Amino acid sequence: MRKLIVTCALAGLALTLAACDNDAKKSRPSFYVSLASASAQIDSKMASNMISAYRRNHGLGPLVLDPALQAAAEQEARAMAGSDKPTSADTIKQRLARSGTAKAEVNTSAGYHTLAEAFSGWRDSPQHNRVMLNASMKRMGIATAYAPGSKYKVYWVLIEAP
Repeated sequence: MRKLIVTCALAGLALTLAACDNDAKKSRPSFYVSLASASAQIDSKMASNMISAYRRNHGLGPLVLDPALQAAAEQEARAMAGSDKPTSADTIKQRLARSGTAKAEVNTSAGYHTLAEAFSGWRDSPQHNRVMLNASMKRMGIATAYAPGSKYKVYWVLIEAP
């Protein structure tokens, strides 16, 4: 009888802890969620808000999510993950110009697992920071792609356009 009570108590504790863990995951801000899994998706709205707040802190206007730029960022991120190597920002800008999006700015990176990590890395890099703080940019698209066998795991593309 005593073993049954202890077993039931332990089972109840395990369920309680599991529920707490699930609640913690649900309440974790999306910029801290790892994107290093096949089912993970970037919260592009959160990314837009984060970058726009950073721009406002520097006296600049916000960026709005643009469906065409979002689709282009997704395509480029998938291509990088598929080839398991980063594409240069210049190469992506040339492709965008050929498809009608002139004067775009691009950040690419690989290896950051969360939006917070990518944002911090871009902010700390003079070249990437220049893109985020370009005063003439008004629209954006941002995407990630997961490459499970890669040393990087997560590929990133941020596209901004006037």
